[in-house]
Amino acid sequence: MVLMFYSYRRRLLPLSLGIALSSWSAAGLAAPESVALPEDLSGDLSGADVAQVESDSPSEALMPEVDTSGLEPGEAAVPLSTDGGSAGAASSRAGSAALPQSERPTDEGFGTPPDYLTPDPNPLLVPTQPEEVEIVGTQPLSLETAINLAFTNSEQLRIALFQLDRTQAGLRAERSQLLPTVDLSSSLQTSNSSSGGGGDSTSTSLSSTLRTDYDLGLSGERSARIQAAERQVRLAEIQVEQTREELKLATTTDYYAVQESLEQIRINEAFLAAAERNLSDTRLREEVGVGTRFDVLQAEVQVANARQTLTQAISQRQITQRQLARRLNIQPSIDLTTLAVNIAGAWPLSLEESIVLAYQNRAELEQFLVEREFNDTQRQISLATLRPNLGVFGQYGVQSLLTSSTGVGSSIDDGFAIGAQLSWRLFDGGGARARAAQNEIDLQIDEAEFEDARNSIRVEVEEAYYTLVANQANIDTASVAVNQAEEALELADLRFNAGVGTQLEVINAIRDLTEAEGNLVTAVLNYNRALARLERSISNLDSPGDL
Repeated sequence: MVLMFYSYRRRLLPLSLGIALSSWSAAGLAAPESVALPEDLSGDLSGADVAQVESDSPSEALMPEVDTSGLEPGEAAVPLSTDGGSAGAASSRAGSAALPQSERPTDEGFGTPPDYLTPDPNPLLVPTQPEEVEIVGTQPLSLETAINLAFTNSEQLRIALFQLDRTQAGLRAERSQLLPTVDLSSSLQTSNSSSGGGGDSTSTSLSSTLRTDYDLGLSGERSARIQAAERQVRLAEIQVEQTREELKLATTTDYYAVQESLEQIRINEAFLAAAERNLSDTRLREEVGVGTRFDVLQAEVQVANARQTLTQAISQRQITQRQLARRLNIQPSIDLTTLAVNIAGAWPLSLEESIVLAYQNRAELEQFLVEREFNDTQRQISLATLRPNLGVFGQYGVQSLLTSSTGVGSSIDDGFAIGAQLSWRLFDGGGARARAAQNEIDLQIDEAEFEDARNSIRVEVEEAYYTLVANQANIDTASVAVNQAEEALELADLRFNAGVGTQLEVINAIRDLTEAEGNLVTAVLNYNRALARLERSISNLDSPGDL
């Protein structure tokens, strides 16, 4: 694949982004019946330009045909790849209800991320020109691809991995104490001395010593330090695991925030289109004498409010997109957008099974157990200073007389020595036992923190599970409410056209439909967020399907 990257123009474009739902069920949750979502009410809106980025490239006329699938509302872009990418429309259905189909791609993944989705190799680089931070392209991403990019690009995860490497180096340093040390020392000395008879003598000598020492570890300090270093490595590994899990949840949350902002734009565009049609009809009625100025004013206020809400939704979309780009640590000139909204999946376990699985999988519980073992080794290190320590050594030395003014010829002398050294601190003022008492208190603190973490994990699982169940029910309720609001709006239009209804009824019906659609989007995305939190509460799950 040959990747091509061009600039684009941002424009407010009509969007028919819907929610694609498929049939799903769960062993631990009641499976919903068919889920119906509303047809897109938005018409063809040209809108005002939100922002515009002009391209100065002379090859712009040679660009391939632009495919706008996968872009957020208000943006039109040329393709980022020459093969057209994956831009199929979402085609899933729930029951027999017709769902609004998104023009956004349903899959966008990479075997190897392109260069513009990876951070700059120089972490110390700071842009100095406006062109370096100008948004010049938009890339659609699937949730799975976004999570993989976060794992690859995240600074927090990189820091955790560096800390793991650091603790592993510390472990190698402590294990080096298991081997003897070998030292070589040499000295070259020239000395001058005078005798009582007035004569001076000068001599030059060279001496070298080779010595090896080995600690037998009688006090237990060496083994305790190695165990402490091993626990530090395990704590660093647990920190990497926790960072990955937190990063996955944060990325998922940011991704759903972008999806929600895009859906709010779609809903508000539909609301604005309906309000503008209503205003047009109301003005025609006033012109022919069957409407009132009051009705026109009400319709104009509704249009103005709809435009303000749409503007705010576009602003929120821009904010959430930049938050996602920041989370993924991509190039500053790239914006990100998401794929079509789908129900993320079903949870197959009951609440009780979920709690027990969380106790088994959560790294936080193991963390406090490892910290308890670490503090116990620290206690052993403190007490080791009061125990005897035995070491053995061997030494070989060579001394050579190089020159002498007294006429003595050069000579070489050598010798060796072997022995053992015993050291034992008989009294230290109680410092070692005081430090050991501190470590014992640390053990009790670790046990209390373990208990607190265990209780907090249960609450996290329960909160996520209950939220999941509630939003599953809300999806069914909101789907029915959308259908009812659509029918109510049709009836309000018929009544108003027949002269038996009021303009206020039409305005209220439009507002109720917009609110119902918003509630449906909120229910679906809150369900997805609850599922993500539940997976994080249990941890070490690739997907619920692995259970």
